[in-house]
Amino acid sequence: MTDQSIHIDIRDLEVRYGAHQALKNISVQIPRNKITVIIGSSGCGKTTLLKCCNRLLELTDGVKLSGRIMVDNEDIYGHKIDDPTDIRRKIGLLSQKPFPLPMSIYDNIAYGPRIHRSYKKHELDKIVERYLKMAELWDEVKDRLNSPATKLSAGQQQRLCLARCLAVEPEIILGDEPTSALDPVSSQKIEKTFLELKENYTLVIVSHILRQAKRLADYIIFLYLGELVEHGPAHLILNNPKEERTRAYINGVVS
Repeated sequence: MTDQSIHIDIRDLEVRYGAHQALKNISVQIPRNKITVIIGSSGCGKTTLLKCCNRLLELTDGVKLSGRIMVDNEDIYGHKIDDPTDIRRKIGLLSQKPFPLPMSIYDNIAYGPRIHRSYKKHELDKIVERYLKMAELWDEVKDRLNSPATKLSAGQQQRLCLARCLAVEPEIILGDEPTSALDPVSSQKIEKTFLELKENYTLVIVSHILRQAKRLADYIIFLYLGELVEHGPAHLILNNPKEERTRAYINGVVS
């Protein structure tokens, strides 16, 4: 990859939870405006790697992290970063389970923009409509924007959380198994939105569903017991992996 095509550059990353080493010397480059899917069996470090990328992991007690993560050639753990919340605005996270804020549908989307600057009501109206449309939720909620977000279905809540993430204008969107708690129709809508978003965003998705990785991924990262086994263009990793452990996982030999 060229320098311009690299959005996240992870160098010699190691993570420990107490005595347990969760990630071991991870070095990998994540391409810009592509969907990168992190695959591997449960407990291999997928979520840990993902949360390192926006400094959410450091909120966990007892975590020790070493190495560097460069985003647009800036070390997000470097001494020049005074406020990690700036990183988390630039790099949004969609969790496995949706967590709408305890407020209206409208205010869930308007909440982030209001924090960062002052908007007039008609400006916020446009912002709310724009990002609900991007998340393919507008037509379902446009007549009840003042209703509690918690009254939405799980699939609608996840799309709301995606719209809320987009409303603060991140560059990168992380997804931690973002469809695993959803029904097939809702999952399909989220996947469709991801494919549309990569034109303007870099997406990094953790998935335990190989079929989903095949549908979405431009690039694959395969982890095994905290180690980076193999990474590369999705068609190569999924169809002609070089490593035996990758082959075994893709063929269903490794759970």
